[in-house]
Amino acid sequence: MATAATGARASEISSRYPRRVALRGDRSIDLRLMGAADRDPMVDFARALPADDLLFLRSNITEPAAVDGWLANVADGRTVTVLGVEGDVIGGYASVHLNQAEWMRHVGEIRLLTGTGFRSAGLGRALASEIFAVASILGLRKLGAQMTLDQAGARATFERLGFKPEALLTDWVMSTDGRTRDLLVMAYDVEGLTDTV
Repeated sequence: MATAATGARASEISSRYPRRVALRGDRSIDLRLMGAADRDPMVDFARALPADDLLFLRSNITEPAAVDGWLANVADGRTVTVLGVEGDVIGGYASVHLNQAEWMRHVGEIRLLTGTGFRSAGLGRALASEIFAVASILGLRKLGAQMTLDQAGARATFERLGFKPEALLTDWVMSTDGRTRDLLVMAYDVEGLTDTV
């Protein structure tokens, strides 16, 4: 079971990066782990996203302080984030957030987001594949993803990856305009990931 990316597991994860992967349309991108030097590029990435993409993020990553908190979790081994980078520009990321509750140490939450210039290029699939491999190295047994019910694109992406709806929580999300939305929880058993990725 995993509660942090430390020791041999962290070393095994680090040994996977950096590396280049092919995308659609004769494009390629470098995959690497997120580190302290990515603070400002991540803020730039977030500030370039459409407003709808920012509505339901766990924290406002357009603010440097929020990215500092994310980086603290990375440094402490509570989060592993793989970046897709083209030159100095972040094209997207996938993270697995480890649950600190002892009784949920086998569950990780996946978060994945690509910039508009990389959508439909296969970056999301490449990042998802990487974060699945990371989850397996960490000894996780289950991955979860959360989105609002009206985020049809996000739901379709996770369904293509094999995630299944597990819960619908009514009015659990409130947007900045005060409107509530339903929260969809989807999950995937890590043991089956090697069959599909």
